[in-house]
Amino acid sequence: MSTAWSWFVIIGTIGSLVAALALLFSNRKISGDETTGHTHDGIQELDNPLPMWWVYMFVISIVFGFGYLTYYPGLGNIKGIGDWTSAKQLQAEEERHDARFDPIYAELAAMTVEEMANDRTAAQVGRRLFLNNCSTCHGVTAQGGFGFPNLTDSEWIYGKDFEAIQQTIRNGRVAVMPSWGAALGDDGVNNVTEYVLQLSGQEHDAEAAAQGAAQYAMFCVACHGAQGEGNQMLGYPNINNNIWLYGGDREQIAFTIRNGRNGNMPAHRDILGDDKIKVLAGYVMNLGD
Repeated sequence: MSTAWSWFVIIGTIGSLVAALALLFSNRKISGDETTGHTHDGIQELDNPLPMWWVYMFVISIVFGFGYLTYYPGLGNIKGIGDWTSAKQLQAEEERHDARFDPIYAELAAMTVEEMANDRTAAQVGRRLFLNNCSTCHGVTAQGGFGFPNLTDSEWIYGKDFEAIQQTIRNGRVAVMPSWGAALGDDGVNNVTEYVLQLSGQEHDAEAAAQGAAQYAMFCVACHGAQGEGNQMLGYPNINNNIWLYGGDREQIAFTIRNGRNGNMPAHRDILGDDKIKVLAGYVMNLGD
């Protein structure tokens, strides 16, 4: 916050409290029989001061306000004598949380993969970790969505073994499908689309697919393989089945070829730590089972 805005906040805040206090005591006059001029059904409203208990409540609240602003940062750039910040409070709460739950995560992480698969507590803790960290993209049922992988089927771009899943969670994944529209042209995109439809066993234009085979071999085979089988070691998806991350109809395949795709699975090593990653990986590995 700039110095000018800081002073604006300081003057405005303190001025409001002082004005409220002055207004309160300026109305502590003895009125006698004076009225406000309001009359209803023969009842006149007297112009009497507030009861003292009510005045004391206002005074206490104003004094509390001054005390609060002295201890906590509320006056522009003044930090307050308590040196409190939301970041420090969050860190303290995280440390208390870790001190309480880290032994549980460590105990679960010490299990073998088979033990975690059959342990009720490991499954429950793994599910909570999944809901808190993964469900935004993969869904609460882990069935994914457009552009987000389904974790309950048989298609695993980087492999479904325990180490591969840990690697994905720990370091994230970055997928890049280049755009081929400029290199292929509209006819080439159409031909390769028909060839991919043929690879995946869908209805296709046989003549266009025959022309697309040579273009597929030139531009696509290095990543997706001669038969569209993909490559799990490098994260290249299988395109010869009916499981599609961005849709497998003619229009979506053509869009992918023409414009490319970019996917990013964020790294969670700094968020979760090794023990939580292991428990979460055990839960994810068993989702399809």
